[in-house]
Amino acid sequence: MPDQNPPPPPAGQQQSGLQIPQDVLKKHGDLIALIKQSESMNDEERQYWINILPIMTPEQIQNLRDILENERKQLAAIDAKYQTEIEKLGQSEVIRQTEEERKKRRMERTGKETAHKQQEDQTAEDILKQIEGGGMAK
Repeated sequence: MPDQNPPPPPAGQQQSGLQIPQDVLKKHGDLIALIKQSESMNDEERQYWINILPIMTPEQIQNLRDILENERKQLAAIDAKYQTEIEKLGQSEVIRQTEEERKKRRMERTGKETAHKQQEDQTAEDILKQIEGGGMAK
């Protein structure tokens, strides 16, 4: 009894649901990669461009390549910008936490200094009372 499953497509013909003829893949491999990586197309649009590649003029092919490379560069620039923003936010979070820690330590130090000053004042007052009390007793 023959196998009911069709044989798998040759290497390179089907990727993520796209039907890519072997000759088109060989001739336009770099452009196929750009088409597959494009974030502005869905699979139906990708298949359309793959299907019409063989009948496109060299100028049209170059225009498509330029558009897709431009898209890739712009998206990379946006990713880099947002990565920088994320890093800045991360740094600002570290700075904010450091500021909070410093403020907390300052408050603790101020509290200790105030308590120490009060203790010194009380000690000075006690000494003064002893001197005054001792001086009155004479």
